[in-house]
Parts: sequence; structure tokens; C-alpha cells
Amino acid sequence: MANEKDTNPQATEGASEPKEKRAARSSSKKGKRASVLTGQIHIFASFNNTIVTVTDGQGNTISWASAGLVGFKGSRKSTPFASRLATERAVKAAQDLGMQEVELYVKGPGPGRESAVRAVQTMGMRVRSISDVTPLPHNGCRPPKRRRM
Repeated sequence: MANEKDTNPQATEGASEPKEKRAARSSSKKGKRASVLTGQIHIFASFNNTIVTVTDGQGNTISWASAGLVGFKGSRKSTPFASRLATERAVKAAQDLGMQEVELYVKGPGPGRESAVRAVQTMGMRVRSISDVTPLPHNGCRPPKRRRM
């Protein structure tokens, strides 16, 4: 008699039911992303890191990557190679969503500027325009007072 209860199919259905509900719930939360054909790529190249953000036409972030996210630490984050890998990761995620044509916006004086732009072009994206949006001071901050000796 004890063996019959163990092999009862109704007892096993109740145990697996919450797992199915959980799986259905998590997939509906994430939702479906619409395919985006054109967008913008913002490259921020500082002296310490390079951050690449891929957005749609309105500026909503689709994917992003940085040299630190790719796995580099310390001074290796500021290399052109790390910048290229970060750009390739962000662009690959955007291409998976259907993006084909982009406008590039480059900001900052870092060493990863040029390699990030080249990486976008070699990934097969059509580059519509490249703009440098680095902020430039028109007169800057007031300098510290003159040192008296």
C-alpha cells in the first residue's frame, strides 16, 4: 500500500506545479524587445576607462559595455584593445536586436576613442555620422591665486 502512494501521479503533479508557474511568470516579466533598425552609439573615452552605450533614436539605452565589464582591471582598462572589446560587445547585442545603421557620438580624450570607432565600422554597422561631443571650456575655471615666495 505504501508503494501505491509513492507512485500516485496526482501527488507528483502538485509538486511540479509551482515550478511551472514560476517559469511562466519570469518570462512574462522580461517581455519582448522590439527590433530597432537605426540608433546611436555614445562612446565615452576617459583616461581610465571607455564606456560604450547603444541607444535607439529617442536615447533609450539598448545595450552598454565598458572595458571594466569586459574583464579588464586597473591600467589595462585604459588601453585601445579594451575599448575595442567593449565596443564589440555592445554592438553585438544591438545587432542581435536588428540594429543596422548608427550615428556615433564620441566624448572624452581617452586612448580608446579611435579604436572604438573602428570597431563599430568593422562590425558591419552603417555609420551615418561621427560627432565629437567633448565638452570644451570657453574660458574655464578661475585659476588659483599666484604663489608668493
